[in-house]
Amino acid sequence: MAEPVRSTAERARHEAAVRIRPIVEGDWDAIAELERDAYGSIGLSEGRAALQARANASPATCFTLDLGPRTVGYVLALPYPAFHYPVLERTGEAAHTVLQTAGNLHLHDIVVAGPLRRRGLAQHLLRHLGRIAGARGDERISLVSVGGSEGFWSARGFVPHPRIVPAGSGYGVGAVYMSKPVRAPGPSSGPRSAPRRDPAMHHEVN
Repeated sequence: MAEPVRSTAERARHEAAVRIRPIVEGDWDAIAELERDAYGSIGLSEGRAALQARANASPATCFTLDLGPRTVGYVLALPYPAFHYPVLERTGEAAHTVLQTAGNLHLHDIVVAGPLRRRGLAQHLLRHLGRIAGARGDERISLVSVGGSEGFWSARGFVPHPRIVPAGSGYGVGAVYMSKPVRAPGPSSGPRSAPRRDPAMHHEVN
């Protein structure tokens, strides 16, 4: 019986050390490094200025993930028209698009540091984003899967919509637009209600 007790204690310590918070100016060096490490090898790194422009367009839907004193992940999301997606080469359109859009929250980018992937941290960020989307009244969360990550997102309830992202879009070979419904918080669920789980970032598999 000793082993389960230790495992529970370890999980509790881990959860206590994990914190999701809004992005602040001092985070950008760490975020840019995480993004470069995740996407540089597949030619999809946008660079710091582009990332900041997207976050500035919707700061209330962009977050960092801290593990103890370290920033080990982040998520950038912004309201965007359903079945459309940000053009990677045009960051100036972001604020204009956000101001005219409601109902769909587009998950543009999600990254967890390489050594810490497959430990549930990406799922932790996704649950948080689902709660934010529900509290905002969004009906769906969308994304463009890249780098062969379609299976990862399908396992988390996202459904592919073929032919929306054409070849030459800038998102790389095999990029697929995907989305899933979001359950808005009801009177008894409060602001932390979870997104609906279906039967089944510009995004990194984490």
